[in-house]
Amino acid sequence: MPLVPMKQILDEAVKGEYGVGAYNVNNMEQIQGIMKAASETKSPVILQASRGAIAYTNMYYIKYMVQAAVEDNPGIPISLHLDHGNSFETCKQAIGLGFTSVMIDGSLKEDSKTPTDFEENAKITKEVVEYAHGFGVSVEGELGTLGGIEDGVGSGKVMLTDPEEAIKFIELTGVDALALAIGTSHGAYKFKAEPKLELDIINSIQEKIPGMPLVMHGSSSVPGDLIDMINQYGGKLEKTMGVPMKSIQEAIKRGIRKINIDTDGRLAITGAIRKYLHDNPAAFDPRSYFGEAREAVYRTVKGKMEDLGTVGHAGEYELMTLEDTKKIYNK
Repeated sequence: MPLVPMKQILDEAVKGEYGVGAYNVNNMEQIQGIMKAASETKSPVILQASRGAIAYTNMYYIKYMVQAAVEDNPGIPISLHLDHGNSFETCKQAIGLGFTSVMIDGSLKEDSKTPTDFEENAKITKEVVEYAHGFGVSVEGELGTLGGIEDGVGSGKVMLTDPEEAIKFIELTGVDALALAIGTSHGAYKFKAEPKLELDIINSIQEKIPGMPLVMHGSSSVPGDLIDMINQYGGKLEKTMGVPMKSIQEAIKRGIRKINIDTDGRLAITGAIRKYLHDNPAAFDPRSYFGEAREAVYRTVKGKMEDLGTVGHAGEYELMTLEDTKKIYNK
C-alpha cells in the first residue's frame, strides 16, 4: 500500500468535518508511537518532517522509516509531508524522496526568518504548486506569520492573515491547503496566559471558499503535567502555556482541517526518558528508555486523535495514489 496524497486525507476531513493531526517525526520511535495510536484508533495520519528532520536522518532514513510504517499499517491513510519548505529546491528534493505533500512557506524568505510580501509569497508558491501537481503531490502554502521560533523557523513576529488576501492567494496559487496566522505560536514557550485566537479569520475564508482545507501551525497544547514531569526529574523548563484543546476544537468546527503538533511529542519523549533514567540509574540499554519514549508518544498522540475527532475515519474511503491525484490536477 503506497503513501496517500495529503489532498485526499484533507478532502475527506472536510466532508466529515473533523481535524487531522500532522505530527513531526525525527526517529523510528516517534513514528512507531504515532502509528500505534493511529492503528488502534483507526485514524488517518499525516507524518511530517522539517528540513531539520531530513538533515538529522540523512534524508533517506526518514523516507524508509515512513515506508516501513505504511507496510506495517495497511489500511491506515498515511501522508508524508514536508513541513516549512523554504525554497523551490527544498520542495523538489522532498518530492524526489517520495513525499506525497510539501509545504512551501513563502511567508518567509529562504532564511526562514525574514517576512516576504504578498507578491513574492504568491510567486514562489505558484511555482511549487505547478511543479508538485505534475507529480500528483499536494501543496500547502502559508499567509501571515506566527510568533515564536521552532527548528530554526520563524520571524518571531506575528502578522495575522488577512482574509481577503487569503482568498486572492488561494485563487492565484491553486494550493491544496492554506496555513493561517490566527494567533498561535511555534515552540514550547508560546504564551504566558491563555491565548485569544482570531477564529473569525477562518469563518471569513470559509464563507468565500467553502470547503477549503485550512491549517493551524503551532498547535501544541504544552500540557502542564509534561512540563512538571520533566522538571521533577532534573529538567529546568519554565512555566508556559500552549494552545488549549478547546480552542483547537472550536477552530475545527469553523474549518481547520490540519493541525500541526510537534512540541507536545518532544515533551512527552523528554519526560519519559528523564523519568526512566532517574528510576533506573544503572540502565544503559537505549532500547529500554527509547521504548518508554515510544509509549509516551503513543499515549500523547492517541489523546490528540480522540480530541481532534480523527478516530474511526480510516477505512471510510478507498485510498488514492499520486497517479490518481495527478489525473485530478490535469483535468
